[in-house]
Amino acid sequence: MTVETQGADQAAAGDKLITAPITNDAGFLLAKLRATGSVLNNKALAEFDLKERSYSVLILANSGLEPTQRELADFLSLDPSQIVSLVDELEKRGLVARAAGKQDRRAKTVTATAKGSRLLAEAAEAAHRAEAESLAGLAEDEIVQLKALLRKALWP
Repeated sequence: MTVETQGADQAAAGDKLITAPITNDAGFLLAKLRATGSVLNNKALAEFDLKERSYSVLILANSGLEPTQRELADFLSLDPSQIVSLVDELEKRGLVARAAGKQDRRAKTVTATAKGSRLLAEAAEAAHRAEAESLAGLAEDEIVQLKALLRKALWP
């Protein structure tokens, strides 16, 4: 079996399964779209030596909101130890800096450095292209509506 034949067989099997009842399950659909998007995002971010998680931390560190590591962990639904590792990596590369929190000096805020902001600007373009690819089946107004509905479901 050639690679082309194998790919065609896999596509046909996938097409057949589109009629399965699970395709009406919101959780499945969200997970499927998320998995597809992750692959595309990680591929797009690879040239910047970033992955989705480190990119997400960098975006939030660059937001001007001065998030603490705990806030990052909660917002990104990650274990605090994962955030520490991500911030360690970004800090080692000179992309973010930690500082004592203004209200609680024990809490560490994470902010992007100038180098981090510059890298983020470039990486964001690649991430937007990956998002456009993963949502290529939708019109622009549908993408806006999808994002609005997802935000509403997450933060009613």
